[in-house]
Amino acid sequence: MFKSSFAALAVLSASFSAPALAAEKNLIVAGGCFWCIEKDFEQVAGVKYVVSGYTGGKLKNPTYKNHPGHREAVKIVYDDAKVDYATLLHTFWRTVDPTDAGGQFCDRGHAYTTAVYVNNAAERKAVERSKKQAEKDLGKKIVTPIVPVSKFTNSEDYHQNYYKKNPVRYKYYRFRCGRDQKVKALWGDQAYPNIGKNS
Repeated sequence: MFKSSFAALAVLSASFSAPALAAEKNLIVAGGCFWCIEKDFEQVAGVKYVVSGYTGGKLKNPTYKNHPGHREAVKIVYDDAKVDYATLLHTFWRTVDPTDAGGQFCDRGHAYTTAVYVNNAAERKAVERSKKQAEKDLGKKIVTPIVPVSKFTNSEDYHQNYYKKNPVRYKYYRFRCGRDQKVKALWGDQAYPNIGKNS
């Protein structure tokens, strides 16, 4: 009696179990200083959170003081029921200077160059399509490479949400580096689409 009741309870419990959670969607991009890309994308509706880090190099444990061959990048984790991959790509192109192969704004060198990282052929095709449209809209050649995803290492804690932890220093850096001035001069009315829409 006890065993049969336990078995029935187990079957009943299984039938009412919560549905499996969908895997998180993410997009990894490099766009110069990760503080800035992190802040911009955390303001896009549908983005759950953004993580700053290093990717693209061969070091096992890159750090801010030692990451040759790596780029500063961000992992954008999003809810695809609220924002799609194409929208995030559209926003990315228009928050950077994708015509600059030497870095971004006042930050120079490989670590600060732009890139979009893809997981598969379908993502590559989507990025190529988005890049082509961005080139058409801009009227200039975009040099940002599309590269396969590689290991992403989170940056040190003090870099995460830097714009929240150090708002005065962050705003001073961003202004002095000329990021917004250059993006707006380059993209005009298209600059920073979808940003500032997150609650």
